[in-house]
Amino acid sequence: MSVRPQLDRQLDGKTFQSFYFLKEELVAFCRANNLPTSGGKIDLTERIAHFLDTGEILSAKSNSKLRKSVGIITEQSTIEPNIVCSENHRAFFKENIGKNFSFNVAFQNWLKTNNGKTYQEAIMAYYEILEKKKKGLTTIDKQFEYNTYIRDFFTDNPGKTLEQAIICWKYKKELQGHNHYNNSDLVALTL
Repeated sequence: MSVRPQLDRQLDGKTFQSFYFLKEELVAFCRANNLPTSGGKIDLTERIAHFLDTGEILSAKSNSKLRKSVGIITEQSTIEPNIVCSENHRAFFKENIGKNFSFNVAFQNWLKTNNGKTYQEAIMAYYEILEKKKKGLTTIDKQFEYNTYIRDFFTDNPGKTLEQAIICWKYKKELQGHNHYNNSDLVALTL
């Protein structure tokens, strides 16, 4: 495995994608090369890889879905298509779930894929998601590599500390290849 290279125009797309870069590094590269900086880490990575391979600047994907203003929400209201988690939605859920309510990623995904269902069903789904999270049954989205790594580290090493997990993560992200936890990463604790 190679040491992580500098993110610059000398890289090819494949090599670039085989290393871990922070979103801030991706945004800085985009700014320096007049690429759009909008979007998530996955969007930025695809845009940079394309630029490194072709020299072409891809435009940012526009999110031009028509968004309908939501009026009063009740438990019997149906979830609208192309839902945007607005302050109106947050107020409804806080009133019905409690002040500790938050739009976690799993719940946002549930809302976006269940338009037409009622907000009562959304409340029940929220509680189910929280239960799954407590049992460690939720999946972590692809762009949250650090969170996935730390969870897998503790699954394999229940007696280790967060500080040790972070040492291993920092070691792993400097290496070429995937960023998934592997038992061999423990070598970082002896360096």
